[in-house]
Amino acid sequence: MKLRLVCLLSIVALGCLDFGCSEKKVGNNELSESEIEAGWRLLFDGKTTQGWHLYNKANAPSAWIVKDGELFCNPDTFEVEHGDLVSDKEYSNFELKFDWKITTAGNSGVFINVVENDTIPRAWASGPEYQLLDHEGIGKDYLKDSTKWAACLYGFMPQKNVSKPKPAGEWNESKIVQNSGKIQFYLNGILTAEQDLTSEAWKGMVANSGFKFFPLFGKNTKGHLALQDWSKGVSFRNIKIMEN
Repeated sequence: MKLRLVCLLSIVALGCLDFGCSEKKVGNNELSESEIEAGWRLLFDGKTTQGWHLYNKANAPSAWIVKDGELFCNPDTFEVEHGDLVSDKEYSNFELKFDWKITTAGNSGVFINVVENDTIPRAWASGPEYQLLDHEGIGKDYLKDSTKWAACLYGFMPQKNVSKPKPAGEWNESKIVQNSGKIQFYLNGILTAEQDLTSEAWKGMVANSGFKFFPLFGKNTKGHLALQDWSKGVSFRNIKIMEN
């Protein structure tokens, strides 16, 4: 009996070596054991909007709701405030992962290093943007400006490596990394943007753009994260962050 047990354990061990023993699969808006060990934290629990609030309106009821495990900007409500949703906390060095899907011809974004202040009208007036876009539905005229494609550092440069988003209504996987002001954007596993927000080159780019009229734009390497309101609806899930 003991011999048979030893043989069985040996077979199991060899199977793990040959085929790999993966950890338990987790669902949406959950962390795996390895993610927890690495220091990842959920920014969206799949049930509530806890940890988030409207930009410059901390206590206002908003159009952002949780529906079927998605953080959804509801375009069909007028009884509550519409606007960008910002994280309660500020972040500096981090790796942020999130899934997103958008409606046909959708145009939204995720902002980093956002300064929340009554003198600043919108999140985009301080925070650089990771662009979210429906390429198939937005129209060829809009896509002529390649600095406004999905996963671009919006308004500043084309994709470093071409990565087309999935069609409207389908989920995309995105990642933003920031270390000491150096940022990287990814779309569905492909690096799409790199920039050093502390460099003279970046300062010159801002000074020669339409953002030059906003004194704090792109000058911070710490701030809130923000999800842009979209009038026809945008959804997020699996929002996770690991601070460095």
